[in-house]
Amino acid sequence: MRSESEMMKMLINFAGNDERIRLVTLEGSRTNKNIPPDAFQDYDISYFVTDMDSFKEDDGWLDLFGKRIMMQKPEDMELFPPELGNWFSYLILFEDGNKLDVTLIPINEVEDYFSSSDGLVEVLLDKDSLIKDDVIPSDRKYWIKEPTAREFDDCCNEFWMVSTYVVKGLARGETLFAIDHLHEIARPNLLRMMSWKIGSERGFTFSLGKNYKFINHYLPKYDWEALLSTYNQNSTKNIWKALFTCYDLFRNYSKEVAETLSFPYPEYDSAITKFTLGHRDRNLGPVDQG
Repeated sequence: MRSESEMMKMLINFAGNDERIRLVTLEGSRTNKNIPPDAFQDYDISYFVTDMDSFKEDDGWLDLFGKRIMMQKPEDMELFPPELGNWFSYLILFEDGNKLDVTLIPINEVEDYFSSSDGLVEVLLDKDSLIKDDVIPSDRKYWIKEPTAREFDDCCNEFWMVSTYVVKGLARGETLFAIDHLHEIARPNLLRMMSWKIGSERGFTFSLGKNYKFINHYLPKYDWEALLSTYNQNSTKNIWKALFTCYDLFRNYSKEVAETLSFPYPEYDSAITKFTLGHRDRNLGPVDQG
């Protein structure tokens, strides 16, 4: 695998030798000093260009970056509509294991780029001195955000209400429906509540990473193992078990957040739990609950 210094030198030299490219930026985890570097980090590069069409009409210029295993062009797909407006991106996995995400941006959209940036940006090359102020990468936009009383209540409301859809799916034998609501809505609100608890203890001045990927560094071992167990959904019995484990974790963490931040804890917890228990007993029977 080519080293970071080799990759960066290649990407910057390419831009330096191409008059169509006027500005180059690096985004993502490689700009974030709080993320431990590893070989799986993408090279998220943006080239600000004067002639988009000349790049898009022929992919041959990408061959200079190495032998590709696979490439995706998100803005040139039909099933998944493009979301970048005038920008055009290439997601490339190379034979040596390096991954490059390079985005072409019209040079007249520099201001829009920086105004919409998440803060994790580093300027690598600026041929025309377009950037007047220092650009210092920061993950501040991803820090745990202290909830308001309304946000706390909304999170509780969403978790407990959506859990009834999981119950409905299980009672009807609609397994995928139940799994989807547990995985896509209920558990993300559990993770959000856990993050608020961590922030209330340690301060709301850091990030848990994309998809809460560093949350295990801050959870007690038994809570982390309990959380992981909720991903075992290979039978109706295990989905019921996962749901009740989510209930226990959400209840514990939300009560602690409520106490720490002086928020009222919702009364419907007990009613929804009773409702769920009744349907579980009818669905599994007393012998199969485990």
